[in-house]
Amino acid sequence: MLRPDQKVTIRGLAEMLGTSSTPVRDAIQRMLQDQVLEQRSPRDVRVPVLEVAQYLEIARIRIELEGMAAQQAARQAKPGDISRLRRIVAQTEEAMAADRWIRAVEYNQRFHFELANMADMPVLLSILHRLWLRMGPLIAGYYDCARKDLVSHHYEIIAACETRDGPAARAAMRADIEEPRKGIIAYINSFESG
Repeated sequence: MLRPDQKVTIRGLAEMLGTSSTPVRDAIQRMLQDQVLEQRSPRDVRVPVLEVAQYLEIARIRIELEGMAAQQAARQAKPGDISRLRRIVAQTEEAMAADRWIRAVEYNQRFHFELANMADMPVLLSILHRLWLRMGPLIAGYYDCARKDLVSHHYEIIAACETRDGPAARAAMRADIEEPRKGIIAYINSFESG
């Protein structure tokens, strides 16, 4: 996973992904258009560092949209869905215990997307993918530095799914997104002072 302010090169990404430069070049152009990457000069493309206002706006949007997904997912959760959520949380905990925080963040993202899948809301899932493209590097960088728990509210969401309590799932998702706010803001500010 890329990190805020990380320089991106076509060659480097092609090597990392094991592909040729043409699809990477096309992907970089799309990511520039979607503001997932920023071009500072013709030879300097980077992962942007979100400003605090941008982070807060995206967090507010995520609270509403992911809260809606969690609420709907809880209302219609099946035993297999709950098992998948539990497996993702277990994988997240294993990654945290092994000090593999970037991997833990990837599992965290998978948990959030699984709720949108469970809610059977493909348009919402598409929107969330775009939001996570913008927010993912920031979340990954913060948790890799801060080493904070990623799953405490996920257990609350799973419990709400087991009892089909949509409002409780929504409230737990809100807490999951809001809890790291101060730390993430401090992390953003560290780029300005550093």
